Order: sequence, then structure tokens, then C-alpha cells
Amino acid sequence: MLIALFPGDGIGPEIVAQAKRVLDALAIPGLTYEQGMVGGAAYKAVGHPLPPETLDLAKRADAILFGAVGDPDCDSLERHLRPEQAILGLRKELGLFSNLRPAKVFPELADASALKKEVASAIDLLIVRETNGDVYFGEKGMRKTPEGLREGYDIMSYNEEQVRKIAHSGFQAARARRGKLCSVDKANVLETSQLWRDVVIEVSADYPDVALSHMYVDNAAMQLVRNPGQFDVIVTGNLFGDILSDQASMCVGSIGMLASATLNDSNQGLYEPIHGSAPDIAGQGKANPLATVLSAGMMLRYSLNLPEQADRIEAAVAQALANGARSFDLGGTMSTVEMGDAVLAALV
Repeated sequence: MLIALFPGDGIGPEIVAQAKRVLDALAIPGLTYEQGMVGGAAYKAVGHPLPPETLDLAKRADAILFGAVGDPDCDSLERHLRPEQAILGLRKELGLFSNLRPAKVFPELADASALKKEVASAIDLLIVRETNGDVYFGEKGMRKTPEGLREGYDIMSYNEEQVRKIAHSGFQAARARRGKLCSVDKANVLETSQLWRDVVIEVSADYPDVALSHMYVDNAAMQLVRNPGQFDVIVTGNLFGDILSDQASMCVGSIGMLASATLNDSNQGLYEPIHGSAPDIAGQGKANPLATVLSAGMMLRYSLNLPEQADRIEAAVAQALANGARSFDLGGTMSTVEMGDAVLAALV
């Protein structure tokens, strides 16, 4: 089993290193690693955020453990050369369309949430986000209006097959959890969302055991703060899912705690924390590695079919927190390495 390690930029190398320490401690037979360059680090080294060698490694690998991309030094580059194009390129080339972002409050961190403790404690949801379409992949550009004004445009679009695929992912995820799926759109304004809603309703006929509801994205954002415990699985598009999953991260206490998986039809996946490269703290040992460690657990569960080892990682993270381990974002003083040490000490 080959794991591609793509540490990337900023705090990426620090957090991926801790996740690899945890994976190594599991001593999984046949697990091998190869490392590749992505993002700003790759651009500075070879002139492109997703070099051919990196893409080749990604295609050969059973799964990818990804750190983060983003480098302020690259902000002025043409868009196709910016670090973020690495993640978009991997999604496109590997057909990674189904992003799973679980949000669940660890009891020890309920006080860290921006919400009241009794509200935050009820959070146990999964956001299923489509990641191969929407405005991120639509036609875009800059142009002049007839009046001579500069105008930027980004076209939002989905075809019915794209919606159907992610709808099945959402229903299957809900079936494996508590049997409730909320489809989030903006069908009262957007034609793209009207198609989304129509197709989701069509697919629901295949899942009579799953209760389907619909919610406009602005209401969903409000409900995530007001009553997040009502949600089981949320399925939504690329743009809305990007925003809602970051909001959910603060509802559970810190963006440094949320893992993610992005899968294709073969369950080959890219696994990454949902936070960014955090260049302001890179190299200072302040980054929280737990989201990356939990992403490694998701990798074992979804792409490598090793649920027992995944359970061990999740239990070790929970035990480390119960033992008082706290990084800076959680109000503590433990370094990135010390947080890794705490997880390793709790691994059984």
C-alpha cells in the first residue's frame, strides 16, 4: 500500500510529520511512503504548483496524505501558477468529487467552542461537499463592460450527472449514520441550485430509509450556530460546502481539529486538514497536528480498509485530549511535536 505524502507549504511539513509518526507507530505491514512537492514549495523549486512527477505519484498511490498549500510570496502569480491550483488539479485529474468533512465535539473541548457548551456538545455531523464542479471549475476571467469598467466573472454550473453522483454519496453516508440527509442549496435564486434540488429529489427514490430535507444555504449557516445538533449529514455544492465546513470547524472549537477525505469512484482519496497553510506560525511549532492525524485515520478507514487501526487513532486523539493535551489554538501551550507525543503516548 503506497501513501503519497504531500506536505506542501507553511505548517504543512510540521503537521504531516506528526501524522506519519502516528502511522509508523501502528506498524502496518506493507505500508510504504513516497513524498512529493506541491503548492508554493513546488513552484519555487520547479516552476509549477503540481509538477508532472507529483501528479504521477498521486496516480500511483493508494491514498494521499496532504498538508496544506498557500504562500503569500505567490499571491501575485498568474492564477494557474498559484499554490492552490495544486489541490484543484489533483481533484480534477484523479476525479476526486466527494469531500467528507466530519464535525464532532470532543467532550473535553466543548468549552472551546464559540457556542454555548450545551449547544456545541450536540454537534455530530458530516458535510458531504462536491469538489469537482461549481464556480471553482467554471469559466472565469476578467473583462471590460460596455462602460469600460473592469468586471470579474466566475460561472457556477452543475450538470445532472455531477449532482447525481454526490447525491448518492450523501445518501449512502446518511444511511451509514442516523438516516437523515439535509441538502443545502439556494434554489430560490439560482438555476444551478434548482437543478441540484430536482436531482437530489430524484435520487432520494433509491433511499426510502433516509429522511431527506432541504435548506437554503443562508438558513443553513444560521442553523449551524442556532441548533447544530439537528444535522446528521449535509450534502451541498463546492462553494457552499467550503464555507459551511469552515463555519462548522469553529462550532466544534478550532479549525485545527477538523479532518477531511476527498474520494473518487475507486475510493482512492486525498486526506487533509481543512485549515490552510498558516504562514504566520509556520516553523514556530505552534500548529495543531490533530486534524492531520485524524485525516490519517480517515485514510486508513476509507481508502485502505483498515477500520481497526483508524479506531485506534481516533481513540488516541480523544485520550490525549482527555489527558489535558492542548495546543495553542485550544488555549494550551503544547508544541506541534508535543501534541504528537501526547497522541503516541495514548495509542494502544
